[in-house]
Amino acid sequence: MLPTEKQYVQWLENKDGNDIFHNARWLSESNHLPPARIVLVDDKTTADEAYRLACEGTSLLWRGDFHNAKQLLQALARRIERTNERSEQRKIKKAANKSAAEPNTVNANKIPNLFHQQRQIQAQRSRILSRLLLELDANYVSQLRRAPDVSAACTAAFGQLDKTIDESCVLSFRDLQGALGAAQWREKGVPIESLGLSIFPHYGVFAPTRHEYVPLLLDAPLPKIHEVAYDIGTGTGLLAVILAQRGVKQVIATDLNPRALACASENFTRLQLANVQLQQADLYPTDAPLANLIVCNPPWLPAKPSSPLEYAVYDANSEMLRGFLQGAKSHLAKQGELWLILSDLAEHLQLRTRDELLGWFADSGLKVKYRLDTTPKHGRSQDDTDPLYAARSAEVTSLWCLEPA
Repeated sequence: MLPTEKQYVQWLENKDGNDIFHNARWLSESNHLPPARIVLVDDKTTADEAYRLACEGTSLLWRGDFHNAKQLLQALARRIERTNERSEQRKIKKAANKSAAEPNTVNANKIPNLFHQQRQIQAQRSRILSRLLLELDANYVSQLRRAPDVSAACTAAFGQLDKTIDESCVLSFRDLQGALGAAQWREKGVPIESLGLSIFPHYGVFAPTRHEYVPLLLDAPLPKIHEVAYDIGTGTGLLAVILAQRGVKQVIATDLNPRALACASENFTRLQLANVQLQQADLYPTDAPLANLIVCNPPWLPAKPSSPLEYAVYDANSEMLRGFLQGAKSHLAKQGELWLILSDLAEHLQLRTRDELLGWFADSGLKVKYRLDTTPKHGRSQDDTDPLYAARSAEVTSLWCLEPA
């Protein structure tokens, strides 16, 4: 599961008056480069000092109590929030002054600019918080005081380290928290109430915590002939599970991500779905019968992902969506249908227009047969303090049923 090309990080550590050079495997799920500068910090390090160093680009290798590291991370997050709040107040004041000086000026790019600004803020926050580091040995064991057993979670997330050379590793505390959180999801599962079952995500596979679209898939009438269906970009396998449970005789689920394939396979096995096949493929399966039904829940926002997990949310230039549409007609059997699960949040954020989407349908030789809609129920759509509240509260998620034109 780790990249084949290993990366390493080095630092000096004084022990008994001697500077000792250390070398360890660098792990970063966000694909951050190995830190160029590392200082040792512990329980005596103040949050203000740690924040200053992290903002300067210095990484902090923790040598204190494990639980105090969690408290330091929370303190860093609070300082980032305060800094962002002050910055936002300055922007509001500047915008108010500009509006007073130029009352007839309208910024047509306000909403998309706000989206990109929020992404930049989130990326900067992630970079700063990711500079708090931990060292684990070749068995993913921490030598810190009060450190919990994280070996099983880390092995599931990152794979085995090379024990033959006693290879220790260094990773961000945030990545470790991600691995521990994923281990809990994998053990407890994500309940899908409308199906009466749970889906068990793996680390690095987007968890279906937002699943308001599931009733749409249950309500949409199956094509009269539904012998074969494809689930393109299956992820955890949720859509394939729905198709199998609705009586499709053969479901072929595809994904490029090995983690997703392993995750989906485990979910299919748990549910004893013998009629679902998995194939590692870029969109469409090879050597497969034509499909009576093709379903896809692509990333909803046309923006560049900054980490592997973000590939489930962001689709640069809508490449996956357009590739999926362009290849659909040639993979459909006679009177076959395409079910596209897509939010219109990108339209409210002015990242894509409805006319563009409809144009891609037409360019792919497809037409709309019908559409089923649902409104969001997640917390951020109800939070009027969210900078993107106007777009999130207006969001509609749709099942577009398409057929050859």
